[in-house]
Amino acid sequence: MELAIVLIFIIGYLAIALEHPIKINKTASALVTGVLCWTLFMVADSPPTLLDSSHYKHFIDELQRNVADFSLLSTTQIHREYVIDQLGHHLNEIAQILFFLMGAMTIVELIDAHQGFKFITDRIRTKSPKKLLWIVCGVAFLLSAILDNLTTTIVMVSLIRKLIPNKEMRLFFAGMIVVAANAGGAWSPIGDVTTTMLWIGGQITAVNIVKTLILPSIVCAVIPLIYLNFKLKGDLGLPEKKESDKEQASQGNGMLMLIVGVAALISVPIFKTVTHLPPYLGMMLGLGVLWVVSELINPDMDEAERKHFTAAHALTRIDMPSVLFFLGILLAVGSLEAMGTLHNFAEYLAHTLGDNRIIITLIGILSSIVDNVPLVAASMGMYDMKIYPADHMIWEYLAYCAGTGGSMLIIGSAAGVAAMGMEKIEFIWYLKRISLLALMGYFAGAAVYLLTYPFFAVH
Repeated sequence: MELAIVLIFIIGYLAIALEHPIKINKTASALVTGVLCWTLFMVADSPPTLLDSSHYKHFIDELQRNVADFSLLSTTQIHREYVIDQLGHHLNEIAQILFFLMGAMTIVELIDAHQGFKFITDRIRTKSPKKLLWIVCGVAFLLSAILDNLTTTIVMVSLIRKLIPNKEMRLFFAGMIVVAANAGGAWSPIGDVTTTMLWIGGQITAVNIVKTLILPSIVCAVIPLIYLNFKLKGDLGLPEKKESDKEQASQGNGMLMLIVGVAALISVPIFKTVTHLPPYLGMMLGLGVLWVVSELINPDMDEAERKHFTAAHALTRIDMPSVLFFLGILLAVGSLEAMGTLHNFAEYLAHTLGDNRIIITLIGILSSIVDNVPLVAASMGMYDMKIYPADHMIWEYLAYCAGTGGSMLIIGSAAGVAAMGMEKIEFIWYLKRISLLALMGYFAGAAVYLLTYPFFAVH
């Protein structure tokens, strides 16, 4: 049974990675994989490795205390009770991540509907390619820490379309935006979905992850920029015409929405620290406040015109296939964790490679080939928090490696896939022009973290 589930997981993973050649959306593959893994787990017998695990024995002890007629339960019934219990446990964790992401996406869509981001992008006017590269990547780095790397990439690629008519030059900028946005998202609890997963899961805390990863992340982004500062040649091309008065007028109360929206996003870590409630509740509170503001502004618009600036309309624009993709892949990974497969794999790696730093570094490199969300989800199940408590080196280093390692290939991160779609960046072009730069930054940042960690260590 365990082998069959692992095979289904691998086949599902391949279907996700080969989404374009096989012409099947990765969300569909993820959902089918997740449901099949749990279905097989339910109908088959427990693997011997699970029966011997302390986690399973703890469940049996709890069941004996809570079920009066425990002695009448068959082995099959106990197994099914365990599967249902584990499914509920994992669904609780997954739902927190999904509601968090949906709230953040809706806030960003609301700001964008009012063209609030234009107050940032319109202030960039330099004509020097090298100077513009530093400005664009710097803004992407900072913005991704506040929003997220995917949203930041979309915003910044939209910006360079207006600033850089030269196609070849624009591709370089798009590639570097991916690197900078992924680096910027790694050190913020709300900047990258993998860091968010670790934060919500309790593996890292907001203040500590910022303190320990900001320097490695800066190095990861700066090293490729320094190289390009000497190698980048060419011009930006002739600027596009200024936008029409109609488009300018549609900005409306963009500045107000930008301030309230960014404040809502920034307040989420503060909300969690003060109340000790899950982060998704803070995100829902922020969305609710922004929703109220969106209802009160634009009072002179008629109903049809006003509809496009409402939160209800923003909800129709969020990327629901991505949300369902996370649901499917996290369900699949959850089944492997519930069976004890991931824990056994972690022990195998520990005995084979020995050094967790090498293992996490390889996970980061692998995240450029395989989506980093399931990799981090798998890693969270591989290592026991009783052995590796919150803010342990293994979790911080995982946040850095998984967050920045995806930059090495254009398909390795959500930010890269977004840039690929928007600018039609070819896989081979990115591999030749950007991958080596991203690799340089990745290892430089990793070295900085490993060298500085002893100074910040809390364990």
